Amino acid sequence: MENGEPDLSPSTGVDDISSRWRLMHRAGESSFSYRHPVVSQVVVLSDAMCVCLAVVACIAWQRIYDTPELSGALLLANVMAGGAFFLFPKNVPLLDIPDITRLSFQLRYLAPPVVFGLVVFCAILVMLSWPVGVAVRMGGEWLVFVVVALAAERIIGTYILQTEAMAHRLTRKVAIIGSGAEATQMAARINTRMQRMFRLVGIFDDQGSNVDGTIDELVLRGREDGIDAVIMSFPPAEGGQQHVMDVLWRLRGVLADVYVVPTLMTEDCHFWPVERFGPFSLTVLQRRPLSEWDMLEKRAFDLSASVLILIAISPILALVALAIKLDSRGPVLFCQPRQGFNNRYFNVFKFRSMYTDMADSGAARQTSRTDPRVTRVGRVIRRLSIDELPQLFNVLRGEMSLVGPRPHAPQTRAGGQLLHEAMEEYVARHRVQPGITGWAQINGSRGELVTREDLRRRVVLDLEYIRAWSIWLDMKIIFLTIKREIFSRNAF
Repeated sequence: MENGEPDLSPSTGVDDISSRWRLMHRAGESSFSYRHPVVSQVVVLSDAMCVCLAVVACIAWQRIYDTPELSGALLLANVMAGGAFFLFPKNVPLLDIPDITRLSFQLRYLAPPVVFGLVVFCAILVMLSWPVGVAVRMGGEWLVFVVVALAAERIIGTYILQTEAMAHRLTRKVAIIGSGAEATQMAARINTRMQRMFRLVGIFDDQGSNVDGTIDELVLRGREDGIDAVIMSFPPAEGGQQHVMDVLWRLRGVLADVYVVPTLMTEDCHFWPVERFGPFSLTVLQRRPLSEWDMLEKRAFDLSASVLILIAISPILALVALAIKLDSRGPVLFCQPRQGFNNRYFNVFKFRSMYTDMADSGAARQTSRTDPRVTRVGRVIRRLSIDELPQLFNVLRGEMSLVGPRPHAPQTRAGGQLLHEAMEEYVARHRVQPGITGWAQINGSRGELVTREDLRRRVVLDLEYIRAWSIWLDMKIIFLTIKREIFSRNAF
């Protein structure tokens, strides 16, 4: 077995697993690690900031104590050495968890680019006719500032990563599907050798007695508690690849990466990627549409943009609120339950556009173009899409995004059926945050859902957006919303 791991093949037997736990624990967890996209990106950015600060401090030191009139050559050497640190190829796997907290791994990651920066610093000064001794002395000062800054950063970062709260937050939650010996053995490995990186949520299957719940209960668990990864591990006799695909379809609404033991993929599986998962090589069936870093990037954009928009349109919000209050009795805002990210419910904010006694908070009846429930002011703000603006507060609360699939009320119907019944792919829309606007809206798919074809077109466009997401796409959709949709004939 690789990494000195004891044999836990099916022939070993489930009853023998417990006798090997101590041996596995003594072997240590150092052989297994995983890359957390947010942690690795934050470390890279933090290193860059520290080197920039160190270069600025070094320039200030040299100007005060070495050369009061700082020469262009010395300034160039400092800047080029810092650039050399950034451009030097990094050994990114050394940022995996828990390797990133180990001194030897940090030295192996930082030493080569720092030394390369030092060489560049000295080389530039020598090439510009500075004495070698002076160039080395100046380079030594640059080295001291950079090393001190990086050492302080890594000491603080390591302390934070090793705190109990952060370690718990970074641990990936894993669920296993299967009830046979294979699933039990995999669970034993996760519980013994991989506890620093992975936490077993449970074993789920529709068959067998030694499980923590059914697959449907796993789907509900993922909605309530959040699960990072699901691994299918069951005997080929249970149905093989067809059974795998059936289970995958049932997991389409789960916000988790889905893996399967490669031996279960027997047909047309060459295009499925294979990934290391601790000691396991697993076939990747489904990934979360946005990684943790993508979600952090999207959230930062949403917060900054929504704050700026709210400041810019605050006079409009005040005037609309006053007009609604003068036009009809009732509150200015209307709250309605919607189904959003990871199938969770939240209350969406809108300017009230209907008479209070006719409002339909459950959306049992969709709004039509000549709906008598809509007030005079309501017709204007709905036509201009101004009634949607209070959803910026949902964005600030983290319930919505500026761009994403539009959330629907639970009782909304298309073709006489609830949306998730009318189209099975509908639930996949909830794998990203719902949005105030979206790809479907700027492509003309908005307004009342009358037929299943209306729903199908909207879902197809929403899934296209999820697959192609980027910050630039969000910016494009916002721009096109302002250009096309504010005066859209489909709004009413």
